[in-house]
Amino acid sequence: MLRAIVAAIALGGLVFAGCGGDSPATGAGAAQAGFAGAEASSRKAAPPLRLRNYLSEPVDLEGYRGKAVLLTFIYTHCPDTCPLIVSHIKTALAELGPKAKDVQVIAVSTDPRGDNRRTVTAFVDDHGMKGKMKYLIGSRTELGRVWKDWNIVAKPAKAGRDLVEHSALIYGIDGSGRVTTLYPSDFKPAELVHDVPLLAEE
Repeated sequence: MLRAIVAAIALGGLVFAGCGGDSPATGAGAAQAGFAGAEASSRKAAPPLRLRNYLSEPVDLEGYRGKAVLLTFIYTHCPDTCPLIVSHIKTALAELGPKAKDVQVIAVSTDPRGDNRRTVTAFVDDHGMKGKMKYLIGSRTELGRVWKDWNIVAKPAKAGRDLVEHSALIYGIDGSGRVTTLYPSDFKPAELVHDVPLLAEE
């Protein structure tokens, strides 16, 4: 049941991670037929996403047609939820083996002040994601446009100066560029292992 609720409200940006606190609990509700993750209520074309990564290389979501894309919104100073998301994605990529070539992982910063080339380089190195994840950064104006397009909320948390409260979902985008599946921050790597080949085929 909760997964169905997640799917219904996800594109409204209403699922949050209060980094530094507890993330929303999610049950193992039944997914719709075919996918292990929750299916989006309607498969709409993914909003535009054009930014530069932490190495100043341009990244355009449309450039990954024909592949599955896993998109999430995180920040490097997050003490709990974001590292968990990245760790589970890393595990899923390892378990996918050769099929990992069929998926591109993209992370978009929710902290334009704290995420820069130095901090992101350290983050991807520390989490074993160098070369496996496009981590996109930018000014508040640049990132704000993307947050708006994706209905993402990102704001400083009341709990601490370096903490950011932000929408915490992983979006599964199929090979045709449609938002197809959604995963809460405490998803299981096996869900991605199951779904990535299906998303790549779409």
